[in-house]
Amino acid sequence: MQKNTHNLLINNFNISEKVLNIIDEAEREVADCFTKLDDIMAYNQYKVLDAFQKNGICDRHFSWNTGYGYDDAGRDATERVFADIFHAEAALVRPIIVNGTHALSLALTGVLRPGDHMIYCTGAPYDTLEETIGIRGEGKGSLKDYGVTYSQVELTPDGRIDLEAVAKAITPATRMVCLQRATGYGWRKAISIEEIQEWAEFVRNINPDIVRMVDNCYGEFLHVKEPTDVGADIMAGSLIKNPGGGLALTGGYIAGRADLIDKVSYRLTTPGIGGECGLTFGQTRTMLQGLFIAPKTVNGAVKGAVLCARVFEKLGYEVCPKSEDLRSDIIQAVKLGSPEAVIGFCKGIQAAAPIDSHVSPEPWAMPGYEDPVIMAAGAFVQGSSIELSADAPIREPYIVYFQGGLTYEHSKFGVIKALQELCDRGTVSL
Repeated sequence: MQKNTHNLLINNFNISEKVLNIIDEAEREVADCFTKLDDIMAYNQYKVLDAFQKNGICDRHFSWNTGYGYDDAGRDATERVFADIFHAEAALVRPIIVNGTHALSLALTGVLRPGDHMIYCTGAPYDTLEETIGIRGEGKGSLKDYGVTYSQVELTPDGRIDLEAVAKAITPATRMVCLQRATGYGWRKAISIEEIQEWAEFVRNINPDIVRMVDNCYGEFLHVKEPTDVGADIMAGSLIKNPGGGLALTGGYIAGRADLIDKVSYRLTTPGIGGECGLTFGQTRTMLQGLFIAPKTVNGAVKGAVLCARVFEKLGYEVCPKSEDLRSDIIQAVKLGSPEAVIGFCKGIQAAAPIDSHVSPEPWAMPGYEDPVIMAAGAFVQGSSIELSADAPIREPYIVYFQGGLTYEHSKFGVIKALQELCDRGTVSL
Protein backbone atom coordinates (compact mmCIF):
# COMPACT_ATOMS: atom_id res chain seq x y z
CA MET A 1 0.00 0.00 0.00
CA GLN A 2 1.12 3.54 -0.64
CA LYS A 3 2.08 5.76 2.29
CA ASN A 4 -1.03 7.90 1.87
CA THR A 5 -3.25 4.83 2.14
CA HIS A 6 -1.37 3.67 5.23
CA ASN A 7 -1.84 7.03 6.87
CA LEU A 8 -5.55 7.11 6.06
CA LEU A 9 -6.10 3.64 7.54
CA ILE A 10 -4.10 4.52 10.65
CA ASN A 11 -5.71 7.90 11.26
CA ASN A 12 -9.32 7.26 10.18
CA PHE A 13 -9.77 3.59 11.06
CA ASN A 14 -7.32 3.08 13.94
CA ILE A 15 -5.39 0.34 12.18
CA SER A 16 -1.94 -0.40 13.61
CA GLU A 17 1.29 -0.33 11.63
CA LYS A 18 1.91 -3.97 12.55
CA VAL A 19 -1.38 -5.08 11.01
CA LEU A 20 -0.71 -3.12 7.82
CA ASN A 21 2.81 -4.52 7.55
CA ILE A 22 1.67 -8.13 7.70
CA ILE A 23 -1.07 -7.39 5.14
CA ASP A 24 1.52 -5.85 2.80
CA GLU A 25 3.84 -8.86 3.21
CA ALA A 26 1.04 -11.32 2.50
CA GLU A 27 -0.09 -9.37 -0.56
CA ARG A 28 3.39 -9.49 -2.08
CA GLU A 29 3.58 -13.22 -1.44
CA VAL A 30 0.38 -13.97 -3.40
CA ALA A 31 1.11 -11.69 -6.37
CA ASP A 32 1.60 -14.61 -8.80
CA CYS A 33 -1.72 -16.12 -7.75
CA PHE A 34 -3.44 -12.78 -8.37
CA THR A 35 -2.07 -12.71 -11.92
CA LYS A 36 -3.62 -16.12 -12.68
CA LEU A 37 -6.95 -15.01 -11.23
CA ASP A 38 -6.88 -11.89 -13.42
CA ASP A 39 -6.52 -14.09 -16.51
CA ILE A 40 -9.62 -16.10 -15.53
CA MET A 41 -11.52 -12.87 -14.90
CA ALA A 42 -10.63 -11.47 -18.33
CA TYR A 43 -11.79 -14.63 -20.09
CA ASN A 44 -15.11 -14.62 -18.25
CA GLN A 45 -15.66 -10.91 -18.84
CA TYR A 46 -15.38 -11.37 -22.59
CA LYS A 47 -17.53 -14.53 -22.46
CA VAL A 48 -20.29 -12.54 -20.75
CA LEU A 49 -19.93 -9.66 -23.22
CA ASP A 50 -20.21 -12.10 -26.13
CA ALA A 51 -23.50 -13.49 -24.73
CA PHE A 52 -24.94 -9.99 -24.34
CA GLN A 53 -24.05 -9.04 -27.91
CA LYS A 54 -25.17 -12.34 -29.41
CA ASN A 55 -28.60 -11.94 -27.81
CA GLY A 56 -28.95 -8.32 -28.89
CA ILE A 57 -29.53 -6.89 -25.41
CA CYS A 58 -30.96 -3.40 -25.74
CA ASP A 59 -32.86 -0.77 -23.80
CA ARG A 60 -36.28 -2.32 -24.44
CA HIS A 61 -35.20 -5.36 -22.42
CA PHE A 62 -35.23 -3.21 -19.28
CA SER A 63 -38.99 -2.66 -19.52
CA TRP A 64 -41.45 -5.01 -17.87
CA ASN A 65 -45.03 -6.15 -18.05
CA THR A 66 -47.73 -6.37 -15.40
CA GLY A 67 -50.27 -9.02 -14.47
CA TYR A 68 -49.26 -12.46 -15.65
CA GLY A 69 -46.03 -11.33 -17.28
CA TYR A 70 -46.78 -12.82 -20.70
CA ASP A 71 -44.33 -12.00 -23.50
CA ASP A 72 -41.79 -10.32 -21.22
CA ALA A 73 -38.97 -9.69 -23.69
CA GLY A 74 -36.48 -8.71 -20.98
CA ARG A 75 -37.14 -11.83 -18.92
CA ASP A 76 -36.75 -14.07 -21.95
CA ALA A 77 -33.57 -12.30 -23.07
CA THR A 78 -32.05 -12.55 -19.59
CA GLU A 79 -32.67 -16.28 -19.55
CA ARG A 80 -31.11 -16.70 -23.00
CA VAL A 81 -28.02 -14.78 -21.85
CA PHE A 82 -27.62 -16.98 -18.77
CA ALA A 83 -28.07 -20.12 -20.87
CA ASP A 84 -25.44 -18.94 -23.36
CA ILE A 85 -22.90 -18.02 -20.68
CA PHE A 86 -23.31 -21.42 -19.03
CA HIS A 87 -23.50 -23.26 -22.38
CA ALA A 88 -26.83 -24.72 -21.31
CA GLU A 89 -29.90 -25.43 -23.42
CA ALA A 90 -32.18 -23.31 -21.24
CA ALA A 91 -32.34 -21.32 -18.01
CA LEU A 92 -34.82 -19.90 -15.53
CA VAL A 93 -33.71 -16.59 -13.99
CA ARG A 94 -36.33 -15.05 -11.75
CA PRO A 95 -36.63 -12.56 -8.91
CA ILE A 96 -39.41 -14.75 -7.50
CA ILE A 97 -36.79 -17.40 -6.67
CA VAL A 98 -36.11 -16.17 -3.16
CA ASN A 99 -32.61 -17.60 -2.53
CA GLY A 100 -30.13 -20.31 -3.46
CA THR A 101 -31.92 -22.89 -1.33
CA HIS A 102 -35.15 -22.17 -3.22
CA ALA A 103 -33.37 -22.54 -6.57
CA LEU A 104 -31.90 -25.88 -5.50
CA SER A 105 -35.21 -27.02 -4.07
CA LEU A 106 -36.90 -26.26 -7.40
CA ALA A 107 -34.25 -28.26 -9.25
CA LEU A 108 -34.82 -31.23 -6.95
CA THR A 109 -38.60 -31.14 -6.64
CA GLY A 110 -39.09 -30.31 -10.32
CA VAL A 111 -37.23 -33.40 -11.53
CA LEU A 112 -37.76 -36.05 -8.84
CA ARG A 113 -40.95 -38.09 -8.57
CA PRO A 114 -42.38 -40.50 -5.95
CA GLY A 115 -40.33 -43.67 -5.82
CA ASP A 116 -37.18 -41.98 -7.13
CA HIS A 117 -33.89 -42.22 -5.29
CA MET A 118 -31.40 -39.35 -5.00
CA ILE A 119 -27.79 -39.34 -3.81
CA TYR A 120 -25.68 -36.47 -2.48
CA CYS A 121 -22.13 -37.30 -3.51
CA THR A 122 -20.36 -34.65 -1.39
CA GLY A 123 -21.56 -35.70 2.05
CA ALA A 124 -24.29 -33.82 3.85
CA PRO A 125 -25.90 -30.98 1.89
CA TYR A 126 -25.92 -27.40 3.14
CA ASP A 127 -27.93 -27.06 6.36
CA THR A 128 -30.87 -25.23 4.78
CA LEU A 129 -31.52 -28.07 2.31
CA GLU A 130 -31.98 -30.71 5.01
CA GLU A 131 -35.69 -29.99 5.43
CA THR A 132 -36.21 -29.86 1.66
CA ILE A 133 -34.81 -33.37 1.38
CA GLY A 134 -36.39 -34.63 4.61
CA ILE A 135 -33.24 -35.31 6.62
CA ARG A 136 -34.95 -33.39 9.41
CA GLY A 137 -38.38 -31.82 9.81
CA GLU A 138 -41.57 -33.82 9.40
CA GLY A 139 -44.70 -33.16 7.40
CA LYS A 140 -43.54 -29.95 5.72
CA GLY A 141 -43.71 -31.16 2.14
CA SER A 142 -40.17 -32.50 1.88
CA LEU A 143 -39.05 -34.91 -0.82
CA LYS A 144 -39.23 -37.65 1.80
CA ASP A 145 -42.89 -36.80 2.42
CA TYR A 146 -43.53 -37.43 -1.28
CA GLY A 147 -41.77 -40.78 -1.39
CA VAL A 148 -38.32 -39.80 -2.64
CA THR A 149 -35.55 -41.75 -0.90
CA TYR A 150 -32.19 -40.27 -0.08
CA SER A 151 -28.61 -41.45 0.35
CA GLN A 152 -25.38 -39.57 0.83
CA VAL A 153 -21.81 -40.53 0.07
CA GLU A 154 -19.09 -39.01 2.20
CA LEU A 155 -16.04 -37.48 0.63
CA THR A 156 -12.72 -39.28 0.91
CA PRO A 157 -10.41 -38.17 3.76
CA ASP A 158 -8.58 -35.88 1.32
CA GLY A 159 -11.86 -34.18 0.31
CA ARG A 160 -12.44 -35.83 -3.06
CA ILE A 161 -15.59 -37.48 -4.43
CA ASP A 162 -15.55 -41.19 -3.56
CA LEU A 163 -16.51 -42.55 -6.98
CA GLU A 164 -16.36 -46.18 -5.86
CA ALA A 165 -18.82 -45.46 -3.05
CA VAL A 166 -21.05 -43.51 -5.46
CA ALA A 167 -21.20 -46.55 -7.74
CA LYS A 168 -22.21 -48.78 -4.82
CA ALA A 169 -24.93 -46.31 -3.74
CA ILE A 170 -26.60 -46.21 -7.17
CA THR A 171 -29.69 -48.43 -7.44
CA PRO A 172 -32.19 -49.09 -10.24
CA ALA A 173 -34.38 -46.38 -8.64
CA THR A 174 -31.65 -43.73 -8.65
CA ARG A 175 -32.92 -40.78 -10.65
CA MET A 176 -30.55 -37.99 -9.59
CA VAL A 177 -27.05 -37.61 -8.20
CA CYS A 178 -26.15 -34.28 -6.64
CA LEU A 179 -22.95 -32.44 -5.90
CA GLN A 180 -22.36 -29.37 -3.75
CA ARG A 181 -19.49 -27.45 -5.27
CA ALA A 182 -18.87 -25.03 -2.40
CA THR A 183 -17.68 -26.02 1.04
CA GLY A 184 -20.73 -24.87 2.98
CA TYR A 185 -19.86 -25.25 6.66
CA GLY A 186 -17.39 -28.03 5.89
CA TRP A 187 -13.63 -28.17 6.24
CA ARG A 188 -12.63 -28.99 2.69
CA LYS A 189 -11.66 -27.38 -0.57
CA ALA A 190 -14.46 -26.69 -3.03
CA ILE A 191 -15.01 -29.29 -5.73
CA SER A 192 -13.04 -28.35 -8.82
CA ILE A 193 -14.32 -28.31 -12.39
CA GLU A 194 -11.97 -31.19 -13.19
CA GLU A 195 -13.50 -33.28 -10.38
CA ILE A 196 -17.02 -32.39 -11.56
CA GLN A 197 -16.17 -33.57 -15.06
CA GLU A 198 -14.71 -36.85 -13.78
CA TRP A 199 -17.80 -37.44 -11.60
CA ALA A 200 -20.25 -36.61 -14.40
CA GLU A 201 -18.55 -38.95 -16.87
CA PHE A 202 -18.33 -41.70 -14.25
CA VAL A 203 -22.07 -41.56 -13.50
CA ARG A 204 -23.00 -41.34 -17.19
CA ASN A 205 -21.03 -44.52 -17.88
CA ILE A 206 -23.01 -46.31 -15.16
CA ASN A 207 -26.42 -45.07 -16.31
CA PRO A 208 -26.84 -42.19 -18.78
CA ASP A 209 -30.44 -41.65 -17.62
CA ILE A 210 -29.38 -40.50 -14.15
CA VAL A 211 -29.63 -36.71 -13.84
CA ARG A 212 -26.45 -35.03 -12.61
CA MET A 213 -27.25 -31.90 -10.58
CA VAL A 214 -24.71 -29.39 -9.24
CA ASP A 215 -25.24 -26.81 -6.50
CA ASN A 216 -23.18 -24.04 -8.10
CA CYS A 217 -23.60 -21.45 -5.32
CA TYR A 218 -20.38 -19.44 -4.81
CA GLY A 219 -18.75 -21.16 -7.81
CA GLU A 220 -19.70 -19.04 -10.82
CA PHE A 221 -16.79 -17.44 -12.73
CA LEU A 222 -14.08 -19.12 -10.62
CA HIS A 223 -12.96 -21.02 -13.71
CA VAL A 224 -13.21 -20.56 -17.47
CA LYS A 225 -15.73 -23.43 -17.45
CA GLU A 226 -18.91 -24.08 -15.48
CA PRO A 227 -20.45 -27.43 -14.42
CA THR A 228 -22.78 -27.43 -17.45
CA ASP A 229 -19.67 -27.28 -19.67
CA VAL A 230 -18.36 -30.56 -18.27
CA GLY A 231 -21.36 -32.86 -18.00
CA ALA A 232 -23.79 -31.50 -15.40
CA ASP A 233 -27.36 -31.84 -16.63
CA ILE A 234 -28.72 -29.10 -14.39
CA MET A 235 -27.30 -26.59 -11.90
CA ALA A 236 -28.65 -23.86 -9.68
CA GLY A 237 -27.49 -20.82 -7.76
CA SER A 238 -28.39 -17.49 -6.20
CA LEU A 239 -28.33 -14.06 -7.84
CA ILE A 240 -27.19 -12.39 -4.61
CA LYS A 241 -24.04 -14.45 -4.77
CA ASN A 242 -21.56 -14.47 -7.66
CA PRO A 243 -23.69 -14.01 -10.81
CA GLY A 244 -25.61 -10.97 -9.53
CA GLY A 245 -22.43 -8.94 -9.24
CA GLY A 246 -23.76 -7.21 -6.12
CA LEU A 247 -26.47 -5.40 -8.09
CA ALA A 248 -29.26 -7.99 -8.28
CA LEU A 249 -31.70 -7.27 -5.47
CA THR A 250 -32.90 -10.87 -5.15
CA GLY A 251 -33.44 -13.98 -7.23
CA GLY A 252 -31.95 -17.24 -8.36
CA TYR A 253 -31.29 -19.25 -11.49
CA ILE A 254 -31.48 -22.82 -12.73
CA ALA A 255 -29.72 -23.77 -15.98
CA GLY A 256 -29.31 -26.99 -17.89
CA ARG A 257 -31.07 -29.37 -20.26
CA ALA A 258 -34.24 -27.92 -21.77
CA ASP A 259 -36.44 -30.88 -20.77
CA LEU A 260 -35.34 -30.56 -17.13
CA ILE A 261 -35.79 -26.79 -17.09
CA ASP A 262 -39.33 -27.30 -18.39
CA LYS A 263 -40.08 -29.60 -15.47
CA VAL A 264 -38.59 -27.13 -13.01
CA SER A 265 -40.65 -24.30 -14.52
CA TYR A 266 -43.83 -26.28 -13.78
CA ARG A 267 -42.78 -26.51 -10.15
CA LEU A 268 -41.92 -22.81 -10.12
CA THR A 269 -45.41 -21.83 -11.28
CA THR A 270 -47.84 -24.62 -12.17
CA PRO A 271 -48.12 -27.46 -14.70
CA GLY A 272 -49.28 -26.18 -18.07
CA ILE A 273 -47.96 -22.64 -17.47
CA GLY A 274 -44.33 -23.06 -16.49
CA GLY A 275 -41.98 -20.26 -17.46
CA GLU A 276 -44.48 -18.42 -19.66
CA CYS A 277 -45.69 -16.38 -16.65
CA GLY A 278 -43.94 -14.54 -13.87
CA LEU A 279 -43.19 -10.87 -13.46
CA THR A 280 -39.66 -9.49 -13.26
CA PHE A 281 -40.89 -6.43 -11.33
CA GLY A 282 -38.47 -4.14 -13.15
CA GLN A 283 -35.41 -6.11 -12.03
CA THR A 284 -34.12 -7.02 -15.49
CA ARG A 285 -31.74 -4.05 -15.67
CA THR A 286 -30.04 -4.78 -12.34
CA MET A 287 -29.89 -8.52 -13.03
CA LEU A 288 -28.22 -7.97 -16.39
CA GLN A 289 -25.92 -5.19 -15.23
CA GLY A 290 -24.92 -7.27 -12.21
CA LEU A 291 -24.22 -10.24 -14.46
CA PHE A 292 -22.10 -8.07 -16.73
CA ILE A 293 -19.80 -6.93 -13.90
CA ALA A 294 -19.91 -10.27 -12.06
CA PRO A 295 -16.56 -11.61 -13.38
CA LYS A 296 -14.75 -8.54 -12.01
CA THR A 297 -16.68 -8.63 -8.73
CA VAL A 298 -15.93 -12.34 -8.25
CA ASN A 299 -12.29 -11.66 -9.04
CA GLY A 300 -12.08 -9.12 -6.21
CA ALA A 301 -13.77 -11.48 -3.79
CA VAL A 302 -11.55 -14.45 -4.57
CA LYS A 303 -8.42 -12.30 -4.30
CA GLY A 304 -9.62 -11.20 -0.88
CA ALA A 305 -10.06 -14.85 0.10
CA VAL A 306 -6.52 -15.66 -1.03
CA LEU A 307 -5.16 -12.73 0.97
CA CYS A 308 -7.13 -13.82 4.04
CA ALA A 309 -5.68 -17.31 3.74
CA ARG A 310 -2.10 -16.04 3.46
CA VAL A 311 -2.41 -13.63 6.39
CA PHE A 312 -3.76 -16.27 8.76
CA GLU A 313 -1.28 -18.86 7.51
CA LYS A 314 1.49 -16.46 8.49
CA LEU A 315 -0.06 -16.20 11.95
CA GLY A 316 0.00 -19.98 12.38
CA TYR A 317 -3.71 -20.78 11.85
CA GLU A 318 -5.05 -23.65 9.78
CA VAL A 319 -6.86 -22.41 6.68
CA CYS A 320 -8.84 -24.13 3.95
CA PRO A 321 -8.08 -23.77 1.14
CA LYS A 322 -4.43 -22.77 1.49
CA SER A 323 -3.36 -19.54 -0.16
CA GLU A 324 -1.67 -21.33 -3.08
CA ASP A 325 -4.49 -23.83 -3.71
CA LEU A 326 -6.74 -23.92 -6.75
CA ARG A 327 -10.00 -22.09 -5.97
CA SER A 328 -13.45 -23.32 -6.93
CA ASP A 329 -15.55 -21.05 -4.72
CA ILE A 330 -15.09 -17.67 -3.04
CA ILE A 331 -15.18 -19.01 0.54
CA GLN A 332 -12.19 -18.95 2.86
CA ALA A 333 -12.34 -21.02 6.05
CA VAL A 334 -10.09 -20.20 9.01
CA LYS A 335 -9.93 -22.51 12.02
CA LEU A 336 -9.81 -20.03 14.91
CA GLY A 337 -10.23 -22.53 17.74
CA SER A 338 -12.56 -20.66 20.10
CA PRO A 339 -16.01 -19.05 20.03
CA GLU A 340 -14.47 -15.78 21.25
CA ALA A 341 -12.11 -15.65 18.26
CA VAL A 342 -14.93 -16.44 15.80
CA ILE A 343 -17.11 -13.70 17.28
CA GLY A 344 -14.20 -11.24 17.25
CA PHE A 345 -13.41 -11.98 13.60
CA CYS A 346 -17.06 -11.44 12.62
CA LYS A 347 -17.25 -8.19 14.60
CA GLY A 348 -14.22 -6.96 12.66
CA ILE A 349 -15.90 -7.79 9.35
CA GLN A 350 -19.06 -5.97 10.41
CA ALA A 351 -17.01 -2.92 11.38
CA ALA A 352 -15.52 -2.91 7.88
CA ALA A 353 -18.92 -2.63 6.18
CA PRO A 354 -20.28 0.41 4.34
CA ILE A 355 -23.75 -0.31 5.76
CA ASP A 356 -24.53 -0.96 9.45
CA SER A 357 -20.88 -0.77 10.47
CA HIS A 358 -22.02 0.29 13.95
CA VAL A 359 -23.93 -2.97 14.47
CA SER A 360 -22.37 -5.67 16.65
CA PRO A 361 -23.24 -9.18 15.39
CA GLU A 362 -24.04 -11.93 17.89
CA PRO A 363 -24.77 -15.66 17.52
CA TRP A 364 -28.47 -16.57 17.31
CA ALA A 365 -30.79 -19.48 16.47
CA MET A 366 -31.19 -18.72 12.76
CA PRO A 367 -34.03 -20.55 10.93
CA GLY A 368 -32.78 -23.53 8.91
CA TYR A 369 -29.60 -24.05 10.94
CA GLU A 370 -28.95 -26.66 13.61
CA ASP A 371 -26.49 -24.60 15.70
CA PRO A 372 -26.44 -20.92 16.70
CA VAL A 373 -24.94 -18.93 13.85
CA ILE A 374 -23.17 -15.58 13.80
CA MET A 375 -23.38 -13.59 10.60
CA ALA A 376 -21.55 -10.37 9.81
CA ALA A 377 -22.70 -8.51 6.73
CA GLY A 378 -23.23 -4.81 6.25
CA ALA A 379 -24.53 -5.09 2.72
CA PHE A 380 -26.44 -2.94 0.25
CA VAL A 381 -28.55 -6.05 -0.46
CA GLN A 382 -29.53 -7.98 2.65
CA GLY A 383 -27.99 -11.44 2.71
CA SER A 384 -25.82 -10.77 -0.32
CA SER A 385 -22.79 -12.97 0.23
CA ILE A 386 -20.94 -11.62 -2.80
CA GLU A 387 -20.66 -8.53 -0.63
CA LEU A 388 -18.15 -8.64 2.23
CA SER A 389 -19.38 -11.02 4.90
CA ALA A 390 -18.36 -13.66 7.40
CA ASP A 391 -20.36 -16.26 9.22
CA ALA A 392 -19.92 -19.31 11.39
CA PRO A 393 -21.88 -21.91 13.29
CA ILE A 394 -20.87 -21.77 16.94
CA ARG A 395 -19.58 -25.31 17.19
CA GLU A 396 -16.21 -26.98 17.50
CA PRO A 397 -13.60 -26.60 16.09
CA TYR A 398 -14.82 -22.99 15.69
CA ILE A 399 -14.26 -22.26 12.04
CA VAL A 400 -15.15 -18.91 10.51
CA TYR A 401 -16.13 -18.59 6.84
CA PHE A 402 -15.05 -15.39 5.08
CA GLN A 403 -16.29 -14.38 1.64
CA GLY A 404 -17.15 -11.59 -0.71
CA GLY A 405 -16.31 -7.98 -1.31
CA LEU A 406 -17.66 -5.99 -4.22
CA THR A 407 -14.10 -4.82 -4.83
CA TYR A 408 -10.77 -6.34 -3.90
CA GLU A 409 -9.93 -3.28 -1.84
CA HIS A 410 -13.01 -3.78 0.31
CA SER A 411 -12.39 -7.50 0.74
CA LYS A 412 -8.84 -6.65 1.76
CA PHE A 413 -10.13 -4.09 4.26
CA GLY A 414 -12.29 -6.83 5.77
CA VAL A 415 -9.15 -8.87 6.44
CA ILE A 416 -7.48 -5.80 7.93
CA LYS A 417 -10.37 -5.04 10.30
CA ALA A 418 -10.84 -8.68 11.34
CA LEU A 419 -7.15 -8.95 12.20
CA GLN A 420 -7.18 -5.63 14.04
CA GLU A 421 -10.20 -6.73 16.10
CA LEU A 422 -8.46 -9.97 17.07
CA CYS A 423 -5.35 -8.00 18.04
CA ASP A 424 -7.38 -5.54 20.11
CA ARG A 425 -9.01 -8.45 21.95
CA GLY A 426 -5.66 -10.05 22.68
CA THR A 427 -6.50 -13.13 20.63
CA VAL A 428 -3.66 -12.46 18.18
CA SER A 429 -0.27 -11.03 19.01
CA LEU A 430 1.86 -9.60 16.20
